[in-house]
Amino acid sequence: MTFSKDVDPIQRFKDWIFEAEKTEPNDPTAMTLATATPEGVPSARMVLLKGVDARGFVFYTNMTSRKAKELNANPKAALCFHWKSLRRQVRVEGAVESVNDAEADAYFAGRSRVSQLGAWASKQSRPLEGRFELEARVARYTARFNIGPVPRPPFWSGFRLAPENIEFWQDQAFRLHMRFVFRRDGGGWTMEELYP
Repeated sequence: MTFSKDVDPIQRFKDWIFEAEKTEPNDPTAMTLATATPEGVPSARMVLLKGVDARGFVFYTNMTSRKAKELNANPKAALCFHWKSLRRQVRVEGAVESVNDAEADAYFAGRSRVSQLGAWASKQSRPLEGRFELEARVARYTARFNIGPVPRPPFWSGFRLAPENIEFWQDQAFRLHMRFVFRRDGGGWTMEELYP
């Protein structure tokens, strides 16, 4: 792994995830999303990356979920990708903003119908009395949207994490791992190597 000061960290990330898509047995886009309450109480969970470009890293969720509530109250987050097959990790930190309605609509329209109906049926992060309650809700929304496209629920959208720091980690022999961190500097990036 080589890095230089002219490396674009977003492009390097895209290169790494492209490699992971060939080697990871399941969900190469899986990432840990860490959020915190305004009081600083942290929580983390796995979500799927749904887009990345110069603006940032995009994921979608129910806006009544714990993660969405925490992000709306404290719009800073961290992501961690780990590709065991490649012995690599990428950590990303930054501010979070909501995606616009057009982006959310376009992504939702491309989801499978089952996933679209599941988004309507799930009261994400809220107590569930039993599996039958969830299955009944799925049946209800399947009947409601029996014909035609399923619209995006008003409570379902996405977030974009605009990276301020991106750290690349590559496993090396004798635990002499390689670590390079890129920090946002105005319109560009500064890069430095870190001790493992």
